[in-house]
Amino acid sequence: MNINNLIAIVKKKIKNEIAVQDINIEDKSFLHVGHKGNDKNKFHLKIFISSKELLKMNRIQSSKKIYKILDKELKNNIHSIQILIS
Repeated sequence: MNINNLIAIVKKKIKNEIAVQDINIEDKSFLHVGHKGNDKNKFHLKIFISSKELLKMNRIQSSKKIYKILDKELKNNIHSIQILIS
């Protein structure tokens, strides 16, 4: 899977499950090139989500919700994610 397809899938899945005012996703995979265990087929994403729904939850609850939504992608295409909620 290429990064553009992955970003589109992640955005769609999050928007389908969470009331989102805005979402932006950046590919940060370049930060990990050369690191031990780096897999060029798994990506590092930074996800910016503006969501009143998520702001009502504590940090652990909101992260768990996003991880559950992205379970398949985390197993197959995402090595790590950074989530910023506003």
